[in-house]
Amino acid sequence: MKKMDRFLLMTCFARAVELGSLSAAGRDLGLSQPNVSRYVAALEEHLQIRLLHRSTRKLSLTQEGERYYAEVRVILDAVKESESAARANVEPSGLLRVACPTTLAHSFVLPHVPEFLGLYREVALDLQINDRYVNLVEEGFELAVRIGHLDDTTLRARRIGQFERVCVASEQYIASRGCPEKPEDLRDHDCVLYTLLLLGGSWRFRTGDVPVSGRIRVSSPEAAREMVLAGLGIGYGPQWLFEAGLKDGSLRLILRDHVPPPVPINILYAANRLMPARVRVFMDFIAQKFLLLPAFNR
Repeated sequence: MKKMDRFLLMTCFARAVELGSLSAAGRDLGLSQPNVSRYVAALEEHLQIRLLHRSTRKLSLTQEGERYYAEVRVILDAVKESESAARANVEPSGLLRVACPTTLAHSFVLPHVPEFLGLYREVALDLQINDRYVNLVEEGFELAVRIGHLDDTTLRARRIGQFERVCVASEQYIASRGCPEKPEDLRDHDCVLYTLLLLGGSWRFRTGDVPVSGRIRVSSPEAAREMVLAGLGIGYGPQWLFEAGLKDGSLRLILRDHVPPPVPINILYAANRLMPARVRVFMDFIAQKFLLLPAFNR
């Protein structure tokens, strides 16, 4: 295949995925349906993988096709951004894929999405909300909001805030089990464990990590907070997660003199990729919103 043809093949594949059919992609691109089908087949032959499952009703991506589509979308959007810049037209546009932890997304990012999309009407946002580790390069994301220190040399980080991790317990729990005076005392207490915490079965304090255990394990920070409020154990996490309970007196800060240093919140992006205008404006927008939040600027 000639290199000059590859852009056309990738464009046909991407539009077929986005519009749901080869005929719709043909109408969009001014091509016949047989030509679009032939171009997608040529791309599959070149790559030696199947990208699409075809049926009389609809198209669906194979697992390899999902991965390749994410990469192709980045390439096509980068070309569009480059052409816009060459014409001195830098209006942000295209699909922006962002990964964000669950609680941060629901509490501090999603509330601002309507304003962002209202400001940048040519940008489409694909916000993936989960607490798993996302590989930006391999999974086709342009940005990731991430908690913790950066340890990947292929990425760059922009600091947008920081917070303290704290220990809390309900008044009900303290009344029945007592209050630990030092981190090591947690070994004799029930702790509510968040299973996706990078530290695993240990909690970090100023003097080091302490193994903890308990009768309840959950896979979301919000569930951990609810179990702590229910008196099922001691909780550990960002202070803003427990803020409502601390304000109304249902929760109490414990081990206050032993908290570890603040944890950074960063927006990560690939070090060796072209940064489209949509990426820059989203980073600036979110950084400004986080700057105004007391929870991240104590």
